Amino acid sequence: MRYRKLWLAIGFALVALVVFLSLTPNPLEVGQIEEVKVGHFVAYGVLMLWFAQIFRSGQGRIGAGILLVLLGVALEYAQSMTGYRSFAYADMRDNAIGVGAGLAVGITRVGGILEVVDAWLAGERQMGIPGGKS
Repeated sequence: MRYRKLWLAIGFALVALVVFLSLTPNPLEVGQIEEVKVGHFVAYGVLMLWFAQIFRSGQGRIGAGILLVLLGVALEYAQSMTGYRSFAYADMRDNAIGVGAGLAVGITRVGGILEVVDAWLAGERQMGIPGGKS
């Protein structure tokens, strides 16, 4: 990837956004599906999918996933210290489910979209579906 540093910067900006949203006194309320909080699931799923496209090896993806799960755990403990947010094991679970979903999607053809965008920006190929004809 020619723009790897850009993709990493965007990924870390997304992480910073999740940290901010996790610690703000006025969190977004996006609802639940069954017992899973949609916001947690989507946030960590998007983060994992993003980093799964940058770290293409199995070890890289697993490492990113572990770090994201640990981030979710750390943020729950940080929330418990704020005085205006609460600690919940269920939120840790929902974060981890999101990481798993993002990893699963990341190993499909969808997980190659960023590589296609990178090549397109570098002028190496026309925009197309990963694995498809340009």
